[in-house]
Amino acid sequence: MSYETFISFRYLKAKRKQTFVSLITFISIGGVAIGVTALIVVLAVMTGAQDDIKEKIIGTNSHILVTSVAPIDVKEKEMIIDTVEKMEGVVAASAFIYNQVIITSVERVSGIVLRGIDTDPVPKSTDMGKYMTDGKLEYLNEKFARTSIEPDDFGAKTEIHRHGIVLGRELARNLGVMPGDPVTIISPMGKMTPVGMTPISREFYVAGIFHAGMYEFDSSLALISIRQAQSLFKMGENVTGIEIKVEDIDDAPEIADNIQSKIGFPYIARDWQKLNQSLFFALALEKTVIGLILILIIFVAAFNIVSTLIMVVLEKTKDIAILKALGASRGAVMKIFFLEGLIIGFTGTALGVAGGVLLCEILKKYQFIKLPSDVYNMETLPVSMNFPDVVVVSLVAMFITVLAALYPAWSASKIDPAESLRYE
Repeated sequence: MSYETFISFRYLKAKRKQTFVSLITFISIGGVAIGVTALIVVLAVMTGAQDDIKEKIIGTNSHILVTSVAPIDVKEKEMIIDTVEKMEGVVAASAFIYNQVIITSVERVSGIVLRGIDTDPVPKSTDMGKYMTDGKLEYLNEKFARTSIEPDDFGAKTEIHRHGIVLGRELARNLGVMPGDPVTIISPMGKMTPVGMTPISREFYVAGIFHAGMYEFDSSLALISIRQAQSLFKMGENVTGIEIKVEDIDDAPEIADNIQSKIGFPYIARDWQKLNQSLFFALALEKTVIGLILILIIFVAAFNIVSTLIMVVLEKTKDIAILKALGASRGAVMKIFFLEGLIIGFTGTALGVAGGVLLCEILKKYQFIKLPSDVYNMETLPVSMNFPDVVVVSLVAMFITVLAALYPAWSASKIDPAESLRYE
């Protein structure tokens, strides 16, 4: 250990007359630690929110969607699916139909988005199955249709044939229905009659309920089989588009570009990032702004370090003069106080990182902070630590504390030993 390092550690230890200086030192360390802890926890929460929303969006929608300005016919559909499934990184591709309808139950009415998906034999291009709380997506298949004999408005017995429909949990609650209950879908694609356009209605039974965790989906999305959607919207064999699932969601933008270059106009291939660009941009911007605001806490701690070192310099003026008289250079004196500031900054940063990681692990394991899902689209506080974020926070904290130590160290090196010892 060099004598500069030795003296730096000695100056950190308080003597009887220097208790206040030592207290300020501990406050400086605590300020850095609190700032680093807060920054790590907040960034982990923001990253967790991004990951949680991304998972839910990708789970309820596919990684890539191929659409056109007009409905896609059978030949176009087969061509696109054959082309896409041969591409590297693609897991599956299937057709879908998307439209807005009115859904009614015995008690209530609601406007929703109805999505027809390919479930034959099982859903291939969507992960909605993992969000099912009641029933299965396979119940949308034709073979699970139900037939019942019920009286009509005039009391006559009528055979009613119902296919399955899957509802979001909040939608099912709003309609007051449970699995097995009947609902009616009213399509805007009606048929022309002498008195005008008459909406088409069709009865379904609730085959399942899903809970994606996002109120937007849980309250306004319903799923039926693609064949029933084609029949309901009078589309024949046409579809709205093709949904594609890929192995790695981070490769989705590149795969979407490759698909676009192969199928060309009038088709449009968009990955999940483009489909939700504004949302993820807002989340990234919010994370950056909050991070910058919390860095101010570290700046406040840095000012404490400046004041602490200046007080130590004033307290040790005679010691510095004696060191210089004994032959210590200005660089050596500067090194002593620079190392002292570095030790304070490193200790505070290390404690802050440890505290931040520990607090994140506690929040992640016990999830005792609950959130209203209809407001925040999540039920608990999401926490996802990102190692690069921890490294960046640590480096920024150390950089700020190093800058804070420069001026006091430079001031100490400028002390004139003759002037300081004149009256001793």
